[in-house]
Amino acid sequence: MRHLPFKRAWKRTAQPIRIVVYSALLLSPLALLAQDEKPGIAFSMIATGAPLPAGWKNLPVVHGKPMTQYAVVQNGQTTVLQADASGSASALMHEGNIDLTQTPVVEWRWKAEKPIEGADNRVGSKEDAPARLVFTFDGDKTKLSLFDRASIQVAKRLGGQDLPYATLMYIWSTTAAPGSVIANPHTGRVQMIVVSGKPGDAGQWQSLRRNIVQDYEKVFHEPPGRITGYGLLTDTDNTGASTRAWYGDIQFLSGP
Repeated sequence: MRHLPFKRAWKRTAQPIRIVVYSALLLSPLALLAQDEKPGIAFSMIATGAPLPAGWKNLPVVHGKPMTQYAVVQNGQTTVLQADASGSASALMHEGNIDLTQTPVVEWRWKAEKPIEGADNRVGSKEDAPARLVFTFDGDKTKLSLFDRASIQVAKRLGGQDLPYATLMYIWSTTAAPGSVIANPHTGRVQMIVVSGKPGDAGQWQSLRRNIVQDYEKVFHEPPGRITGYGLLTDTDNTGASTRAWYGDIQFLSGP
């Protein structure tokens, strides 16, 4: 089974190494928005209870952990994606096909039922979130630190796949104010931008819009490379808690 690398990519060599390897699938027209062939996904156009669109796969984050369950459900007058996690971690992912020169802006809706008790995205043993939007990027790995390059080589030997050059996440978190940047506790190659989680956000639909290029340059201090994958992640494997979140349509736009 294939796995994802971005939540818990590695620990120091004195500790057991837990490597997870990202793999994505070929884009299918069923995963596109309407008929205009833009990347993204319109859950609102999928029948309630229908299978996930072709091209999207529920991929485990850590080998042996329970999987988060993703299903298309009715919410009011529209259909959305419901994510249920109970001590679990897996991501609904798609291969990247986004031209950031044409569509650098992502727009989406989500709702988290409640904060995850005990979660803290700054601490590895508590690093869970009810909702995340995830992007993985290619880049020149020769520029990385010796430790990061060695970790990538270990990952390739163990799993047969390269880790992404960089991963950017937009997350629902109560551990920092919206706009804050949190580095993954184990590697600076995963950076998280808090966009939700302030008092009053729980149980409310939120419409969000971010410029991926500007955010990437802010957190990684260089222009982004090619997006290799994007998707959604609801996880509670570290805290062992249960949580539920809903995701609406995701689309990529030219701006502003």
